[in-house]
Amino acid sequence: MNINPMSAPISKTTLDYRDVYPCPICRHGDLSALLMTEAFSCNFCRHIFTANLEENTVRVEDSSQPLNWRWNGRSWQAVHRDDLDLTLVLWIIGGVLIVFPPSLVYVICQSIRPPFAALTSLIWTTVTFLFHTALVLWLLAEHYHFAPYVSGKAQLRTWLDKRAEKL
Repeated sequence: MNINPMSAPISKTTLDYRDVYPCPICRHGDLSALLMTEAFSCNFCRHIFTANLEENTVRVEDSSQPLNWRWNGRSWQAVHRDDLDLTLVLWIIGGVLIVFPPSLVYVICQSIRPPFAALTSLIWTTVTFLFHTALVLWLLAEHYHFAPYVSGKAQLRTWLDKRAEKL
């Protein structure tokens, strides 16, 4: 079996504004340089990144969270940040949002005592738990830029734009 070495992509370990890289956020689009700037933009999720060519890092600029990635020649590696306080607060608030409201609903349903108290309190507690868990998962996906979430959001935006053009 003969493998042509010219058919394999050349992996450069240094960032260059003339090259195209996979997007570290959505992992679906490509990063390419914006004209007349020293920045990259994803053609799918539309995030804007500034680059530090000496350190081979990019930083997302159009987000509330300053996320950084380092290019290793083949893929992006997350650069650890020192915002442990914000992350800890986010997880504590998430835990409280998941535990406290369903507990409150359960206690209130038990104190009212309708004819079907056990079933009613179980249904309302479960619905409250599921709703608040979904809310916390959404907040975490927004905070950490979870790739499938960002990709799905970009695909939804593209679909809605195409649908609006038809109308």
